[in-house]
Amino acid sequence: INVADNGFLDHTAPSGQGWGYAVFGKVVNGMDVVNRIKGQPTTTRAGHQDVPADDIVIESAEVIED
Repeated sequence: INVADNGFLDHTAPSGQGWGYAVFGKVVNGMDVVNRIKGQPTTTRAGHQDVPADDIVIESAEVIED
């Protein structure tokens, strides 16, 4: 879940590792859960900064047709 604008993910050309990441989808119900996830303590792991200190598991998600 991306809850902030992360310009470093906005590739305009291929990088040495490809095009980067795609953020898609929309939370239509359960923002309270997103905010609880967002509020968890973070740390550095395997060279990545600001990752959750404890694993966070999303147990279900649904595709909602328009």
